[in-house]
Amino acid sequence: QVQLVESGGGLVQAGESLRLSCVASGGTFTSYAMGWFRQAPGKEREFVAAISWSGGNTVYADSVKGRFTISGDDAKNTVYLQMNSLKVEDTAVYYCARAKYSDYVGDNLSEYGYWGQGTQVTVSS
Repeated sequence: QVQLVESGGGLVQAGESLRLSCVASGGTFTSYAMGWFRQAPGKEREFVAAISWSGGNTVYADSVKGRFTISGDDAKNTVYLQMNSLKVEDTAVYYCARAKYSDYVGDNLSEYGYWGQGTQVTVSS
C-alpha cells in the first residue's frame, strides 16, 4: 500500500525559508510524477509544483515560480520542496501526492491518486 509522509512544516516569518520532505513507501515511485499541493483555510486545494523522477521535468504554479524548488532523491524515495522568500499568503497545509499514471506530470489535482496527511506551514508578517 502506497504511503506518503510529509514533514518539515512549521511557523516562520515572512522572507524566511522552509524545506518540506515527503517520504514514499509501499509502491513504485520512480515511474510516476510526484507533486506538492496546498490548502489554505476556506480555500480549495491548489497545485504548487510537480516533478518527474526520470527526467527531472518540473512544473510550478505561477505563484511560487522563482521562490520554490521541487527536487527528488530516488535512492531515498523522497521528494523535497524548498520554499524561499515565504509570504503570508503561502500559509496552508501542504500535501504531497503521487500521480495515478506514469506519463502525467502536471497541475491537475484529479490526476494524483495517492496523498499524504499534510504538514502545516504558517508564515507570519
